[in-house]
Amino acid sequence: MDITTLPEMSETYNLAKGDIEAFRRDGHILLRGVASPEEVSAYRPAIAEAVERFRKDRRPLTERDTYGKAFIQVGNLWTKSEAVKRFVFAKRFARIAAELMGVPAVRLYHDQALFKEPGGGYTPWHQDQVYWPLDTENTITMWMPLVPLTREAGTLDFVSGSHRLGYITKQVISDASHKTLAQFIESRGLPVANHGPMQPGDATFHYGWTVHAAPGNGTNRMREVMTIIYYADGARLLEPDTHARRLDRDALLPDVEPGEPAAGKLTPLLYSSEENR
Repeated sequence: MDITTLPEMSETYNLAKGDIEAFRRDGHILLRGVASPEEVSAYRPAIAEAVERFRKDRRPLTERDTYGKAFIQVGNLWTKSEAVKRFVFAKRFARIAAELMGVPAVRLYHDQALFKEPGGGYTPWHQDQVYWPLDTENTITMWMPLVPLTREAGTLDFVSGSHRLGYITKQVISDASHKTLAQFIESRGLPVANHGPMQPGDATFHYGWTVHAAPGNGTNRMREVMTIIYYADGARLLEPDTHARRLDRDALLPDVEPGEPAAGKLTPLLYSSEENR
């Protein structure tokens, strides 16, 4: 594949003031048409091929635990495919992340394909940032479907305002995290929102501390989703306080010591307002 024929996606997506205010209030937002259907169609074959090539768990759904049933998960695809790298490094996406958080520059933490198979299980309630040993609350995930999605296919449920509550539990994605956080949500009377059907190129963005989950895939089609996680440039690496955070540190920031700027070879700068003046 000649990757230079793939869309560059460097043009600015114009956010409204209300978008930014809603994101910071709720901790999540749906933005329509972040990529065009044509752009998604150009990249989808490369992403799907990489997922199939590099996925590790090929057991039947019936033989997997809750986490394994939730999705086929393949991360850091940008290091494995030049075509996917071009998608992940798109300045349009990174600039949205920076503007939503109100920071001048963002780095890539990692990308992650999350393909939920037909009949795939639910994704338990969780907070992404329990995995991330970073000393900033300015972390954000872009969640973009590559195919049309209904809620029945597994679009995300968000707990509005939960990003302001910080570290609620150190439990990773599991039946245990689902139970703990479901009880927390109910006891606090916290509002749960779902943005409804999404088209290829639409995207939700959510903070790293925003509690979220997804139902199982009740359709006969794969839920194909690509995610990109960003964080504010200048954040420092924390001393990992859990096994999950130690694994992330070893995998993503092996060349950085706790207390140093989290600016390793695997976490490149993807957008800076200084470079785009």
